[in-house]
Amino acid sequence: MILIIGGEGSGKRSFAETLGYTEKDIADAVIDARPVVYHLERLVFGQPEQADALLDSLLEKEVVICCEVGSGIIPVDRNERLGREATGRLCVRLAQQAKAVVRVVCGIPTLIKGELPRQ
Repeated sequence: MILIIGGEGSGKRSFAETLGYTEKDIADAVIDARPVVYHLERLVFGQPEQADALLDSLLEKEVVICCEVGSGIIPVDRNERLGREATGRLCVRLAQQAKAVVRVVCGIPTLIKGELPRQ
């Protein structure tokens, strides 16, 4: 599994497409049969207490894409804080087991861990 992280609108999805994935391969905030999960943070924010239950399903995916949610001011809303923390902890566990971790900023991918498959 490849974990792709970065800010909102930073080019994460476009980067996944350079790895050979198309619109048909990318599931937006759902876990289904498609090989790529996009907007992991939206899945977690819906039920942060269930974040740990997503781990095994996500590890079976080829690519998981998540917006960075841990920067900036700490939200006043309790549910937002819980979602943010659960997303961060889940990403840590995913990164530990990922073949590669890539952070995308301004459309520029930076390999943090591992190797990417050659195209």
